[in-house]
Amino acid sequence: MASIVASLPPPLLIKTSKTLLTAFSKLPLSSFQVRQNRGSVAVKAAGDNSESSTSLTVNKSVQNLWANSEDRPALFGLGFAAIAALWTSINLVSAIDKLPVIPSVFEVVGILFSSWFIYRYLLFKPDREELFQIVDKTVSDILGK
Repeated sequence: MASIVASLPPPLLIKTSKTLLTAFSKLPLSSFQVRQNRGSVAVKAAGDNSESSTSLTVNKSVQNLWANSEDRPALFGLGFAAIAALWTSINLVSAIDKLPVIPSVFEVVGILFSSWFIYRYLLFKPDREELFQIVDKTVSDILGK
C-alpha cells in the first residue's frame, strides 16, 4: 500500500484563476468561449442553438401538450401508467433472465429470426427495395400522409 502511494505523482495545483484562464485560452478548439467574472472562470461551449434539437423539440411538445390539455388528471394518470408499465417490463425481463433455460432459448430464437430477416430482406437488392417500400408505407400510414 505504501509503495502505491509513494509512486503516485503529485496533484496538479492551480494557484490562480489566471492560470486556468490561460490554460483554456491555449486550447486548440475555437468553439470554447472563456469569460472571467470576479475571479471565477466560466467556460461555455459554443454550438448551434437551433430549435431543431431533439431535447428542445420534446420539451416544447410536452409544454404544448400540457398547456392545451383540458384533462390534466388524465395526463397524470397516463404518466403514472407509463412509469408503472416500464417498471413492470423491467422486472419481467429480469425475472425471465434469472430462469435457467429460457434466456438460452430466447437467444437461439433471436439468432434464427435475425438470420431469416437478413436472408429475406437484406441479402438481395430487390428484397431491400421491397423492405424500403414497406418501411415508407408504414411511416406514411403512421404520419397520416
